[in-house]
Amino acid sequence: MERRAIGAAGLEVGAVGLGCMPMSWGYTSSQQRGDRSLRTVHSALDAGSTLLDTADMYGPFTNELLLGRVLRERRADAFVSTKVGLLVGDQHIVANGRPGYVKRACDASLRRLQTDVIDLYQLHRADPEIPVEETWGAMAELVGAGKVRALGMCAVGARAHRRSGAHLHEETIRQLERIQQVFPVGAVQAELSVWSPEALERLLPWCEARGVGFLAAMPLGNGFLTGTLTPGQGFEPDDVRARHPRFTAEMMAANQPVVAGLRRIAERHGGDATPARVALAWALGQGRHVVPVPGTKRPEWAVENAGAWKLELTAHDLAEIAGLPTARGSWD
Repeated sequence: MERRAIGAAGLEVGAVGLGCMPMSWGYTSSQQRGDRSLRTVHSALDAGSTLLDTADMYGPFTNELLLGRVLRERRADAFVSTKVGLLVGDQHIVANGRPGYVKRACDASLRRLQTDVIDLYQLHRADPEIPVEETWGAMAELVGAGKVRALGMCAVGARAHRRSGAHLHEETIRQLERIQQVFPVGAVQAELSVWSPEALERLLPWCEARGVGFLAAMPLGNGFLTGTLTPGQGFEPDDVRARHPRFTAEMMAANQPVVAGLRRIAERHGGDATPARVALAWALGQGRHVVPVPGTKRPEWAVENAGAWKLELTAHDLAEIAGLPTARGSWD
């Protein structure tokens, strides 16, 4: 698969990025180990994954500190993406899009990441109390100051809309249309996977029509599409999957045919093909602007994910994936 830089963000398309969040936030805290996480980042870079995706809220702050230890030695090997706009409190998360805060937060991220410039600075969520144009304008000033190279937007969470059957990304597209008038959008990050393909309907076409990069978040379905999770295995209380409507024991059992289909395709390809690589190859094939960003905290999985670009899915494979059952959640 061809690799090339596209869009205002200069993303390397045709490669798989590394989502660093699981190393210090959101997943199985008992398995978060600093030394192993450092090896994971180094392994991803060695295997050809250049995009490292993090956020100041992961930890909070510890994820950026972790990456800073790697970037201190290997800044030239990495495309660094971090996010701003969410604050983690005691049992709650709040948005802060005030221009002064955004500028201070950027300086703090630069210090933690031990770099002079952030390649892609993403607005994690718009602050409902601040016009998004004001937040975006402050971020644009950071580009002018040489602290940031390009700007991105994370899609609004769409779980409630999925229950109601509404178009999932309409609010995000409205925000994108507004901020595009202030400063070019370099990339959009949103969930996209075999079991959550909704971005294909409106959001990805919006990006493709404007030459905007698309970071496919959770392309492995929070780990489900790897085929390594067992229905009823349970999750630690601080694991986001403990409250996810597709990760109850009943729904994990109901969605096993999705994983079985990916496994059948991997077995047909043989060699080092795995369900995870099939899922990532599917994401890579969804458009010329798509960069999958699977999260992991283990070196061996980072290497496995990075190699997905070598797997070429056939028309038969794609038809089989398209025919897989629609994933179910506890709201269904």
